[in-house]
Amino acid sequence: MSATLHPALPHPEPVANPAARLALKRDGASRGLLDGAWWPRSRDLLSELPALTDVLDPLWGRITRIAVNPKYWPVIPRRVPVDGHLVKVGWFTPEIDPHKLLLLSYGTGRWDLLIIPPETGAQSAARLMAAASDDGPPMTASALIAADEARHGAAASDEPLDPDEAWEYEGGASTPTAVPHQPSRVIAGM
Repeated sequence: MSATLHPALPHPEPVANPAARLALKRDGASRGLLDGAWWPRSRDLLSELPALTDVLDPLWGRITRIAVNPKYWPVIPRRVPVDGHLVKVGWFTPEIDPHKLLLLSYGTGRWDLLIIPPETGAQSAARLMAAASDDGPPMTASALIAADEARHGAAASDEPLDPDEAWEYEGGASTPTAVPHQPSRVIAGM
């Protein structure tokens, strides 16, 4: 009897999820109605929220609860595992703007982020991120999206995606592009 020995196959290295696409108001800026904007890559909260909280925990303290309006989310998990702890997720229909995410941290505070729809084109997303993280006039999340659509003539989701954006939206992951330094706000994962 003979045995054939095959060399051991290398163990694949885990693939890190891409960083959250996020723009935040700078420290000391007037809070207003929004504290920044988040542009998720999909409508899967279970896969999107860990990347978001990974960025926010060091800045804002451990995020313990998240609330959304279920209008644009097909599934809302009750809990999301994040870096060794669980974040509770809830939904509220009339109380939360459908384009807003509410984040809570014990003893540190509350933050409201504009949720830019994942299918939004890069140009619209950049405009919305800048508007939500600037110190301009306060607007609700839905009003900000509606104003951008009115100014630029088409719904943000109607813009055709370039091949890299389409790849990311459909579940692929590309390398994050470099973001020019902007001292007025924090930008991650663009």
